[in-house]
Amino acid sequence: MTHVVAYIGLGANLGDAARTLNAAIHALASVPQMTVQRVSSMYGSAPVGEGADGPNYTNAVAMINTNLSAHQLLNALQRIELDHGRERSHRNAPRTLDLDVLLYDDAVLHDERLTIPHPRMTERAFVLLPLSEISPHLTWMEANEKKIVLADVLPQVMGQDIVKL
Repeated sequence: MTHVVAYIGLGANLGDAARTLNAAIHALASVPQMTVQRVSSMYGSAPVGEGADGPNYTNAVAMINTNLSAHQLLNALQRIELDHGRERSHRNAPRTLDLDVLLYDDAVLHDERLTIPHPRMTERAFVLLPLSEISPHLTWMEANEKKIVLADVLPQVMGQDIVKL
């Protein structure tokens, strides 16, 4: 398999979230067949989504190069989450660590385990702002074959409460 560029969303709102995100970035860098290329600043924001609660989140985005397939990448991310005490009690529950595959090259994928591009990323400032910091000219294709330009969707989330940490 050839190298692909993938973007990983990182988030945590339990424990020392900033320390956990830094540890997760080091864990990503230690995964065989994966190289961390860029990491955004950390951002703070309130929990979002139906039933979301708990303390504010600390979020970041990492750009990686990898030879792993999308599903192998997901498996590696879930192992890192488990190593950091991640429990999956219910959707949008507070968490020690959340790692999401946001984009995987130009792949469009939807199965029972993984949807790429991440289905809600264009609705979330805590994803788009860090993405724009590390890849301001980023574009990707949606499942409906619509081309998304990061600079075009970024203004839609600028009213959300988010702060660069």
